[in-house]
Amino acid sequence: MTGMLKNKVAIITGSGRGIGRETAIMFANEGAKVVVSDIDPEPARKTVEDIRQSGGDAVSYTGDVMASGFASGIVEKAVETFGGLHILVNNAGFTWDNLIHKMTEEQWDKILDIHLKAPFRIIQAAKPYFCDAAKEEISKNGSALARKIINISSVAGTGGNLGQANYSSAKAGVTGLTKTMSKEWARYNVQSNCVAYGFIDTRLTQDKEQGICVDTGSRKVAVGIPAKNRDLFTKMIPMGRPGTVREAAGVILFFASPLSDYVSGQVLICGGGFVM
Repeated sequence: MTGMLKNKVAIITGSGRGIGRETAIMFANEGAKVVVSDIDPEPARKTVEDIRQSGGDAVSYTGDVMASGFASGIVEKAVETFGGLHILVNNAGFTWDNLIHKMTEEQWDKILDIHLKAPFRIIQAAKPYFCDAAKEEISKNGSALARKIINISSVAGTGGNLGQANYSSAKAGVTGLTKTMSKEWARYNVQSNCVAYGFIDTRLTQDKEQGICVDTGSRKVAVGIPAKNRDLFTKMIPMGRPGTVREAAGVILFFASPLSDYVSGQVLICGGGFVM
């Protein structure tokens, strides 16, 4: 632990499992106080428990990121529990694939909502604790603390992907939101950046035959990739393997840390050399 995030308060959506969980643990190890959020209470509880057992500080907030009141609720949880807010990581999401001529409006709307509308809502809800807090700091001290927005995109958003018109569109929108925030809130010393992942080894990229499902809030949706596609995707990666969740979380940590205090509006592809 180097304490890069000491005294910082972070919200990480979708942090009960996968990249989000590893990011929460990494942040806590660097001194951050973390709000762990997941639609399922048990994974969020387990992540918080593991953080506390390692000497870190965390609290859970369970809910669907698209539920009414979620955005304001999670921001209030952070502020009421830890006294402020400095880092937003909009990580929650899943895929619901289909060729465009077979895709339903429910599939389209759900994926756009969770990947694009939810971050929009959470960023809006954070405004008093990002912008208004920064104004007060500038008035008192002449400068504001660095605050961070880290949105999660994908190489599907930078280059498109077969069967993912909804996901690709949502993730392309995330990059536009990221770049806009880097301009709108720059005067408050807010850095807004985006990580576009390639093939990272999580439950969402496991063999589809394992029958893994995610809770969308209204139904269970099967996720995963057919085994033959997993093999094909792996062969397309110059480094020859999927990324690990630790490698994926490390990029988020960079954007959350003081190492990126003069970096904003950027999309960093974390794909083992794979670029679409």
